[in-house]
Amino acid sequence: MLPDDVTGDEMDAEARAELRTLPKDLASRVARHLVMAGRLGEDDPELAYKHARAARRLASRVGIVREAAGLAAYAAGEWSEALSELRTARRLGAGDDSYLPVMADAERGLGRPERALDLVKSPEAARLDALGAVELRIVESGARRDLGQFDAAVVTLQIPELRDRRLRPWSARLFYAYADALVEADRAEEASDWFARAAAADRDGETDAAERYAELEGLDILDTEDDEFPSDESPAIADEAAQTGSDAAAVDDAHAVPVTLDESEVEQIFTSAEPGTPNAADEPSEAEPVLSAVADEPTGGEPATSAATDTPTDAGPEPSAADEPVSVDPVAFEFKAAEPSPAEPAPDTTEDAPTAVFLEPDDKPDPKQN
Repeated sequence: MLPDDVTGDEMDAEARAELRTLPKDLASRVARHLVMAGRLGEDDPELAYKHARAARRLASRVGIVREAAGLAAYAAGEWSEALSELRTARRLGAGDDSYLPVMADAERGLGRPERALDLVKSPEAARLDALGAVELRIVESGARRDLGQFDAAVVTLQIPELRDRRLRPWSARLFYAYADALVEADRAEEASDWFARAAAADRDGETDAAERYAELEGLDILDTEDDEFPSDESPAIADEAAQTGSDAAAVDDAHAVPVTLDESEVEQIFTSAEPGTPNAADEPSEAEPVLSAVADEPTGGEPATSAATDTPTDAGPEPSAADEPVSVDPVAFEFKAAEPSPAEPAPDTTEDAPTAVFLEPDDKPDPKQN
């Protein structure tokens, strides 16, 4: 079924031009199916694939139709159909080299990583743009993992784009794939750092990098975009609990502060270090970056210390909790320590008290230095 509000005119002019070889009424119907396939691609890939197949039945000799059918089949996990449709589209002049990563990944889906590597080494791969080249590297790393070559999968992704200090369209996917490869190579500590980078770069929430980071670090995630109050607690009850002084999660600022990443801190994550030198051994680099959004506050004029590495940094003293926060595009998730610090008494929680989110650093200040 085609909704009445879909006319086919939603397609761009270049795509509609390829349908001019069809009768007008048929071209309009095909265009409407293609619009629906594109509209449903992310939310309902199965239904999107059905619309693409309907368009293919009506106009199987139009290259753009076969191209759309191939991409819809790939999104729906129909690997064999995706390969067949994209190959046909290329023969009809519609498909180009930009779909090489999709075809290689479809070969992986069919359990043929060797064929995926053949596409990676093909002459067409050298003609890809920067985005296509990075995507092909990600597929190649996955194929190496399929073959049990875990160290090679890590080295495959140690490309200049991984050390780029600017946020790029491929940054989140590249960081996530690199972290995933490190996990497979039994390098969980380094993987945690790169999942943190991926989470900071993933502004649209396309990956589960934040969840993977929390899992490796033993943290709980509270989604700050959910309802402010629990379903069984009204705002009035929460306000009353707050006014009575039952602040259940009040913790000394010297030991824990809320995590809020702004643009400057995200930039620091990307510029803090570079990955190790690509080689077969690929020893972990001590300069690998970590997510250090909070740090112990210095005492007695001592330099600020990273909560994860306990080494002096050049960033100067960490601002206190009372400082005005920079609220420029904050990252929409927060981390909470799974258990309270053994150095502090467990907070007296009450059933009606609201929950505040704090991250407790691993290191505690030495009382002798105070």
